[in-house]
Formats: sequence, C-alpha cells, structure tokens
Amino acid sequence: MSNLKTLATTLEAKKGFELNMIIGCDGFVDEIIHLVDKRQDYANYTRIPTIAEYGQRISRAAGLSANIEMVTIQTKLGGNGPILSNALLEYGVELVYVGALGAPDIHPVFKPMADKTKAVYSLCNAAGTDALEFEDGKIMMGKHSVLKELTWDAMCSNMGGPTGIAKLVNESHLFGMENWTMIPHMSAIWEGLINDVFPLLDNRPVKPLAFFDLADPEKRTAEDLLKAMKLIGRFEDKFRAILGLNEKEVYQVAEVMGVKTIDAPDAEKLKHAVVETHKRLGIYCLMVHPVRSACCAIGGEYYTIDGPYCEKPLLTTGAGDNLNSGFCLAQALGLDPLASLTLGVATSGFYVRNAKSPTFDEVIEFIRQWDAGKV
Repeated sequence: MSNLKTLATTLEAKKGFELNMIIGCDGFVDEIIHLVDKRQDYANYTRIPTIAEYGQRISRAAGLSANIEMVTIQTKLGGNGPILSNALLEYGVELVYVGALGAPDIHPVFKPMADKTKAVYSLCNAAGTDALEFEDGKIMMGKHSVLKELTWDAMCSNMGGPTGIAKLVNESHLFGMENWTMIPHMSAIWEGLINDVFPLLDNRPVKPLAFFDLADPEKRTAEDLLKAMKLIGRFEDKFRAILGLNEKEVYQVAEVMGVKTIDAPDAEKLKHAVVETHKRLGIYCLMVHPVRSACCAIGGEYYTIDGPYCEKPLLTTGAGDNLNSGFCLAQALGLDPLASLTLGVATSGFYVRNAKSPTFDEVIEFIRQWDAGKV
C-alpha cells in the first residue's frame, strides 16, 4: 500500500476526533488583487503574470512615472492566525481565537469564522493587506499600525488575566501564536506567557503543542529575531514547540542562529539549514515549506516530501497557513512526521486549486486522487 493510501485510511479512522486549540493573534482584511497589463474593454483585461514582469514595469518607471491598475478579485479574511484557524475549523477542530478581528464589533469578513469558534477575544481592529497575486507568487502590501494595540496587558484585560489564559491553555491540545514579525509586542506577549502563565499550567503526561509562524522577519533586526528564537526555545518547558517557516525564512533564522550556508545543491543546502538550525533552537520540531515541497526535523531526524504542485493556482495567499493547519492537525492527532508533512501539502494543494480550505472528507478524497495521479 502506498504512503498516500495509508494516510487516507488512517485519516478515515480518525473521523470524529475531538481536539481543542487556541490560536492568535493577528487579523487582516485581505484584498486579493490582480494588476492589469493590457485592458481590452471595461470588462476584459490581461494581468501582469509574474513578479519579474511587475518588477520590470516598476523599473521602467524610474525617473518617470507609471499608472498600474489594481483589480480586486476578492475581499477575504487574512492574517496567519485567522487563515490557520479557518482551515482548522473546516477540519472540525474546537477553537478559541485571540487577536485583531475588529472592535467593538467583529469585522464582517471574520463573522463566518467567528461563528464557528467556541469563543473569540478580539483585542482591536483588524489590519489590512493588498495581496498582489501572480502566477509565480505574491507580494503582500500591508497596513499594520493597528497591531500595536495587541499587547500583553490587553490580552490579560480581555481574557481574565493569567488565570483565565491558563485555564484555556490547559484545556487545549495546541496553542498557536502567529505573525511575530508584524505584531510589535509579540515578544513581550510571549514573555508574559512564560513568566505569568507557565507557573499556572498543568504538567500533562504528554506535553501539548505550541505552534509559531514568524511571517517574513526580514524587516526585523537580527537582535530582535534572535531574542524571539530564544523565547520560542523556552516554550519547551511546557509544550512541544513547532516553528513553521518558508524557505526564505529558514535561511534568515539560520543566519542569526550562527548556521553557515553550505555550497551544495538546493536540496542538500536546505537540509543542512533545517537540521543545524533545529539543533540550535532546541525545540521539538522545525518545519519548512518551500513552494514545491515540505520538510521537517524532529528528534534528530530529517523528513521531506514533494507536494502536489499546481502550476496555475486559483489562490496562493494563505497556502502556507493551510499547509500549517494540515501539519498541526496531523501532529495533534498523533501522526508520524512524514504523514504530518503529507497532510500539510495535501491541505495546501487542495486550497490553491479550489481557493478554499478543505473539509476532512475533502482532504481524504484529495489524497486518494493524488495517489491515483489525478491532481
């Protein structure tokens, strides 16, 4: 039996699972945008297809000017936390969300998600993103200033203080705090959790999971990034910590952790960065998702799998968060590392083809179709 058939069978047996998770703590209203290359009439146009061609268009305007039309294809919920949560809710996870979904009222784009949660603690208004979509990737143009209101004091004030937060965490199988890069006070929030909440947490026979996603730390200083990595390492006291990164991010983290890039084929270079960075982080798992594959280091072992690559995706914004949802769900269900990576890339593969997160039944069928060579 193939690995894909085995995974589909395993997931069938897991139907009806009961998992509780807490996810935070950002929130964005995303506008998915195409950039017009040539317009035929008021209703028809061709779009700029690649990031390289967009870059050339911008470069040609240097010293002159340019007018580039933006067409909003979709307005949707955004942010690492909400997209991850929405995907987990589609899978049937019981979920509490903490973040920036609107205040005093939740923004309409988050209402369908919020209605499916056990509880929502919205600490401030949502930020915004213009997501420029291309065939070979995306450029996220963010408006983040409101996220400065996401603070440890605000979290405590809205959630019953450290005691209230500890109660929620004690009831959860996974605790996720996403988007460190764009939330100015995230490191301080982590310090508050470590100092004030950790002493109140139960000591369980099997530690729950804690999942972290940095969200492109290039604009943060090396000093800030290194401090964040050390804080994530401290979560190992009470959790099995998972850090999820894309390929660009793993090399950024590797550099601040003192891991030298080797001169080798891409696959070997990536493996070296993942394995050596994982050792230095001292956490349960480092998981990385390049565009065409996914890999992780757990327990001193390295695992990798190619994904069901899609040349013409309907939507790429949120693909990484959907991959994270599949990986996190698999880990919470007790699946092995390779099966967890497979569920991750299958979740992402379904999402980019259908512009929505799969249900549990849909991802099982997608895995079967993948196994049959039909995706």
